[in-house]
Amino acid sequence: MSTEPEPGLAPEHTRPRHAKNDPIMMTVDGQDFRIRERAEKTGEYDFDWLSGPHDYGFGITRADGSAMTLPEMEEAVRNFLAEIDPATGYLKE
Repeated sequence: MSTEPEPGLAPEHTRPRHAKNDPIMMTVDGQDFRIRERAEKTGEYDFDWLSGPHDYGFGITRADGSAMTLPEMEEAVRNFLAEIDPATGYLKE
């Protein structure tokens, strides 16, 4: 039995383990997010910023329809937070 990962699949420990409609709760750099995959299509996600100063978040649609890994989700959250204006709590203009 080979221990090599299958081409095209993320290693088991990096893939989210959840039912498609169950949210993933993630804390990144002290900020809490709820991540939900849209029921209609694999590869579409809504990220809700739970600990932010406003009801705010973002969405991602992957062109190839593939599922995101947990590290990819964390990177997406970090990229979002890097674009937030600390004075307003909204995206920088």
